[in-house]
Amino acid sequence: MTDYEPRLFATDAEIVRLGEGLLACALVREDWTHEAHLAACLYLLTRRPDVDVDAEIAGLISRFNESVGGVNDDSQGYHDTITRAYVEGVRLFLAETDEKGLCERVNALLLAPMGRRDWPLRFYSRELLFSVPARRAFVAPDLAPLPGSC
Repeated sequence: MTDYEPRLFATDAEIVRLGEGLLACALVREDWTHEAHLAACLYLLTRRPDVDVDAEIAGLISRFNESVGGVNDDSQGYHDTITRAYVEGVRLFLAETDEKGLCERVNALLLAPMGRRDWPLRFYSRELLFSVPARRAFVAPDLAPLPGSC
């Protein structure tokens, strides 16, 4: 597993901007970091009950990628398995955390195991996770079940 220092957030407003910016395709490409992905996911799950994250996340991220000139194909852009694994990781984190504030929750998530950049590799081999089928649609883990899954 790789070590990195996540970029933490200072205010709730930064997180709201990322979540709403994703929905409105109003972010610049440089805003869309690993930390931003997780912050937006937690925001959508906790503050936007009108968004069905499971049904809409693929379209939201794909549309955002295209809005900043990105491409969603077999080698770049939206990655379904990684995204859905992190959505489950964020849900797991939310079920386990005592943090209540938006900024505090996001920062705690980024410091938690499920916030790590390599968290999906605890459940997936590199070969499977970075395969075209895993990019295009969710594939089940080959090393261990995702926590919370049956």
